[in-house]
Amino acid sequence: MSTKLEDFIRDNKREFDTDRPSGGLWDKIEAELDKQEKQKKKLKRTFSLQLWSGIAASLLVVLGITFLYVIPGKRGKISVEDVNPAYAQKQVKFVSIIEQKQDSLLAYAKTNPELYRKFKADFEVLNKTYEGLNKEMAGSPNQQMVVKAMVRNLEIQIQLLNQQLSIINEVSQYKKENSI
Repeated sequence: MSTKLEDFIRDNKREFDTDRPSGGLWDKIEAELDKQEKQKKKLKRTFSLQLWSGIAASLLVVLGITFLYVIPGKRGKISVEDVNPAYAQKQVKFVSIIEQKQDSLLAYAKTNPELYRKFKADFEVLNKTYEGLNKEMAGSPNQQMVVKAMVRNLEIQIQLLNQQLSIINEVSQYKKENSI
């Protein structure tokens, strides 16, 4: 039976091939394929652009957070050595002298606590001024001037301690003379 059908189709093939596609069909198919390709390329570019935009935005966020937390931390931690190394050496020397003189004053605290308390209060005023200058240095437009003021404050602290030690020596001398 299948041979009869095949023979019939072969004999009548021309009658079956009456409908032909139009001449512009292949052009339409090509245009549609080109359109789909362009859409795919556009989609790839859009995806690529979104990807790179996302990466750039993430990088900006990370840099912003870094600047917010790291830079102010560094700005607040500026030291005298960063501004002027010569003054930094003086600062170290003066702080050492101040500590020695404070230890000497502390030795007299037991014999005359009231006088020591007054001396300590006078010293604290200068020390608070020094700490204020130290905090001000980071945000100051003229850091060199602030460092000079800090070193000058340390010099005044040493002078104050010298005067206090001198007064204590005089008081001690007076007590010795009057006890005899």
